[in-house]
Amino acid sequence: MSPAAPLASTPTLHIEGGVATITLNRPAQRNRLENADLKALLVHFDTVNKDTAVRVLVLTANTAGQPRPVFCAGYDIGGFDEPGHGSTFFEEIPDALAALRPVSICALNGSVYGGATDVVLACDLRIGLLGIEWRMPATALGLHYYPSGLQRYVSRFGLAATKRAFLTARPFTDRQLEALGLFEALVGPEDWATTQQALVRDILALAPLAVQETKQSIREIETGHGDVGRMRERELRTSQSADFAEGRAAFAQRRTPVFTGR
Repeated sequence: MSPAAPLASTPTLHIEGGVATITLNRPAQRNRLENADLKALLVHFDTVNKDTAVRVLVLTANTAGQPRPVFCAGYDIGGFDEPGHGSTFFEEIPDALAALRPVSICALNGSVYGGATDVVLACDLRIGLLGIEWRMPATALGLHYYPSGLQRYVSRFGLAATKRAFLTARPFTDRQLEALGLFEALVGPEDWATTQQALVRDILALAPLAVQETKQSIREIETGHGDVGRMRERELRTSQSADFAEGRAAFAQRRTPVFTGR
């Protein structure tokens, strides 16, 4: 008897120990994103953002039963015909992800295509699985990509690689992506779990308030809304925090700091 096909569903959310994990969950369809999935992602993002105990978000995919792991095959273009959907609606997902309060990690455990590539770029950090492929076929489908997605590509890939992605629609190999500095780590399946856990652990060890405030300032600079006055306020707030006092004391005493987020 052949094994049963994995059950498909909208993305799942699991929260534990300050870490939220969102998992794309249509492995038999190569985790393509349908409009129901996009709506679920927005709900999950809102839940995570409002839960102040969550400090790290991991975005990954269920690749069970796939002959070759695919993180996401992109947006189901049939959804363009549904009223109120299409590229304008899709754009809300990576934009919302990029603006989240917690530090976001894409655990890219398979190849990725189309609009899903921008979802990957919207995360703060990424780890990649050896052997994956990346392709942006927008112009091959006759589509001009939405502005914030192009901005993220130029920011993360650089101008030359962005032109290659959109003006040739040729795929990128894992090594080409690594050369662009896209990944915190590029590892095989045997090192996947420990690599992901180590990155999450390192982030959780940082001062929560300082991380949150710094991420917000970096986000504003990236989107052209950087304000020196606001950044000075955040600098002052963290310099007067209990966490900064604890960090200095721990450094002087050569011990691990115990941060409280205050």
